[in-house]
Amino acid sequence: MVGMLRIIGIALLGVLLTGCGYDGQYRYPCQDPANWDNKECNPPICEPTGTCSRDLVGQETWDEYQKTKGVENE
Repeated sequence: MVGMLRIIGIALLGVLLTGCGYDGQYRYPCQDPANWDNKECNPPICEPTGTCSRDLVGQETWDEYQKTKGVENE
């Protein structure tokens, strides 16, 4: 009986937590690769708010993106 309640509890918890996860959107617009070239996502406009693409996606990802564009890193 206790084992069955435990299984039901775990299943219920799993169902409830599936609604709390990733919804397919980015937290900040500048995290979306489609927006990385927008002027709002590049310095100096984004620096006061800290939402520059290079800051949000990490240095390694940003460097790889810059290499594919043929741009030298600053």
